[in-house]
Amino acid sequence: MKKHKIINVLPGTAGEELEIAPGSYVLSVNGREIEDIFDYNYFCETDHVDLLVETEDGEQILYDIDKDEDEDLGLVFENGLMDEYRSCTNKCIFCFIDQMPPGMRETLYFKDDDSRLSFLQGNYITLTNLSKKDLDRIIEYRMEPINISVHTMDPELRCKMLHNRFAGEALKKIDVLYEAGITMNGQIVCCPDWNDGEKLDETIEKLSRYLPVMQSVSVVPVGLTKYREKLTPLRPFTPDEAGKTIDIIEAWQKQLYPRYGLHFIHASDEFYLLAGRPLPEEARYDGYLQLENGVGMIRLFSDQFDAALKRFRTCRSERRVTVVTGMLAYPVIRDKCAALCEKFPSVRVDVVPVVNRFFGEGVTVAGLLTGQDVIARLKERDNGDVIFIPKTMLRSGEDVFLDDLHVGDAEEALGVPIYATDCDGESLVRALLEKEKKEPRRLFRPYEPKENEE
Repeated sequence: MKKHKIINVLPGTAGEELEIAPGSYVLSVNGREIEDIFDYNYFCETDHVDLLVETEDGEQILYDIDKDEDEDLGLVFENGLMDEYRSCTNKCIFCFIDQMPPGMRETLYFKDDDSRLSFLQGNYITLTNLSKKDLDRIIEYRMEPINISVHTMDPELRCKMLHNRFAGEALKKIDVLYEAGITMNGQIVCCPDWNDGEKLDETIEKLSRYLPVMQSVSVVPVGLTKYREKLTPLRPFTPDEAGKTIDIIEAWQKQLYPRYGLHFIHASDEFYLLAGRPLPEEARYDGYLQLENGVGMIRLFSDQFDAALKRFRTCRSERRVTVVTGMLAYPVIRDKCAALCEKFPSVRVDVVPVVNRFFGEGVTVAGLLTGQDVIARLKERDNGDVIFIPKTMLRSGEDVFLDDLHVGDAEEALGVPIYATDCDGESLVRALLEKEKKEPRRLFRPYEPKENEE
């Protein structure tokens, strides 16, 4: 029988009232063994729970609990999933993790392909290690939306791209989810000469048959680092190819929107920037369903920035600020900050794009910049009074860059305080226009905007 260790009991809950102690283990709920957090939550969604717990001393106690149906017992487990994470068994030709340099922290090399994380965290899965039992549980527990890394609807091509002979057969699981009405989103990592052009058009056509249960699909260009020795030869998109990809996608949007009220298929921002084309208006993003895949992030940022800047009427700050970003978003952020400085001349903003030397110049997003590249870029320049970086550069909830340098290390090297801001446009406006505060240098703290005169 699997045992699930309790590390905390939340105050004011049934668990605290029953004096269930941290260090104990949950063995079963209503006589049923718990495989993972979904079993636990599903079995506990009732007004009566028989909870079998084993104490640290090995004593087993059966708690007879009456509660509201949606009331949480307040137990926090050592493993949030209450099970081992399932790793990916594919060898995708475009896998970013295979393109990572050696010597980084171990967690960065883990390839997840777990349907449960698709529901909990929005991760995308290939369906190749999804068993019938997994499918049945998704349907029974209504674990939706499920996010699927499709890449191509050509079974033979999918087997080649994923280096998995079962990858084509796995596409049939989309039909099972569709018939059960499980909401889905899709993703296509587009590789020139592989699944672009006519192949992309065919894939979109086949995926459109799952509308509206499958509500969106993103198309993102393959990301290539300089660490591709012995990997499948791949190349980046040219501006002309990026434009042709957009043409395919927008033609489908025009066809599908009148029928379903969804544009469904979306090109990532990178395609538009590479092709030198204007970004779509907000309405074409269907509520930004694919934001985490870089679809609409710049449009949303721009609109938020403009709206926030319009609301500010005064600025009492007088300082010089450096804003750090990646090469991809640099032109947009530069132009937005120029408009801010024109309205408020007392604030001088230098937007500095950082070339990614660590992963290679082909990686242009800010979220994959390292501390050492930021330091190298800013080291020989006057960075003013403060440096702002986006929080996406840092490990979630921490002050650590991808290369394990701390923000404090960068502050010490540059001699200027560094703040991490949220990546929305309003947060950046407020960061730039807030009153200057007297803070000790070399003390990292996430930026928290305060009330400003507007």
